[in-house]
Amino acid sequence: MKTYPIRLLAFYLVVIIAVLCFVEGVILVGVSLPVWLSLLLVLLMLGGVYFWIVYLLTHYINHKIEPIYKVIREIPIHGSTVKQPPHHTNEIADVHKEVEQWAKNQTQEITRLKDLERYRKEFVGNVSHELKTPIFNIQGYILTLLEGGLDDPKINKLYLRRTEKSIDRMISIVEDLESITRLESGILRLRLESFDIGKMVEEVFDMEQMMAYEREIQFIFDRPDKDILVRADKKRMMEVLSNLVANGIKYGKRNGFVKITFYDLKDHLMIEVMDNGIGIDKNDLPRIFERFYRVDKSRSREQGGTGLGLSIVKHIIEAHKQTINVKSEVDEGTTFTFTLEKAK
Repeated sequence: MKTYPIRLLAFYLVVIIAVLCFVEGVILVGVSLPVWLSLLLVLLMLGGVYFWIVYLLTHYINHKIEPIYKVIREIPIHGSTVKQPPHHTNEIADVHKEVEQWAKNQTQEITRLKDLERYRKEFVGNVSHELKTPIFNIQGYILTLLEGGLDDPKINKLYLRRTEKSIDRMISIVEDLESITRLESGILRLRLESFDIGKMVEEVFDMEQMMAYEREIQFIFDRPDKDILVRADKKRMMEVLSNLVANGIKYGKRNGFVKITFYDLKDHLMIEVMDNGIGIDKNDLPRIFERFYRVDKSRSREQGGTGLGLSIVKHIIEAHKQTINVKSEVDEGTTFTFTLEKAK
């Protein structure tokens, strides 16, 4: 249907109404009709004008809206094409709902993009900060050695050892970031095998025993009488348990404990790692699995670590298609729970 500008369309409607009124007047004046028949003729002509105007406006508006409506319905949301709804004879009745839904989806997408941008900026800032510290330390040690410290036996070996520690820290950060990236992208393939998770817990406790002794932390684990076999990547699960136990020690209280408990869930095993340390504020809980996020920044840096441990833990558990949860109360402790598939 050919469309017209609004002013021209209004002009045509006025002309049509005027012509009809003129014709009606001529008929009524030239022909002597009964009153009831004259009224009927007027009503018929008014009805005709009404339906003609409705028809004209409806098709005019539909013709203008349809291209926009079509574009909206074809816009991909979250990477997938929207399924076309069934054809309706009256698109004006549906376009309001469609536009509202489209606007809602766009608002959600904009919010998500803003969150991603905020996260990207925080991540870049955190990486820069974490790498800046060891780099400046290395620079300071080397400058001191170059300015004469190299000839001083009291300084040269000490500063070289400190330089080595700073280099090791940088290597740890880069390796952890690489691990997370490979897990996220799917490049890192899990090597699934059956092993005794109880024996692994004892091995982790042995590895962390020295740090636990220094902080007077007690390990609690009631190993089951029989082996409990799970199917998972043994190396990665060792990394998960080591990270969780080390966290319990670092943020534990003197004379506290780190306890590991198993719960049988038929086809799965739930593993609980609990401590009675300083705990985590409820406002920090949603973010503890973010890269470089630290609940107590000053204390975290004193304890060492890259700030990527819990992020790696989460990615490893999710790579096994399992979930990890955390609950905590300030000054009462923290509990991490995750599940693993049992070996058949």
